Amino acid sequence: MTYVVNENCIRCKLMDCIEVCPVDCFYVGENMLVIHPDECIDCGVCEPECPVEAIIPDTDSAAEPWLELNREYSEAWPNITRKGTPPADSDQYREETGKFDKYFSPNPGEA
Repeated sequence: MTYVVNENCIRCKLMDCIEVCPVDCFYVGENMLVIHPDECIDCGVCEPECPVEAIIPDTDSAAEPWLELNREYSEAWPNITRKGTPPADSDQYREETGKFDKYFSPNPGEA
């Protein structure tokens, strides 16, 4: 089992999860994070750290659409090992649904 990041992270990108990850398996895009499934050790410490509940186990049925996205972009985006500054407007996107279709960016972020 591994964990995946879902669309709740898009435009929020709070990054509390990065600080607790013992294996540095997070990768950063322009407006979200992803987890590399081959690097995640299934420790679960990141899941409760996410205030927007964007991290779920891959055994959750809601994780299925995010498995390939996490794998693909963890291979393309830079690894991030330290919490950065979240977007200034992240609070306004916390409760929004359908963020992937509206806002997802395939562009890499800055580590």
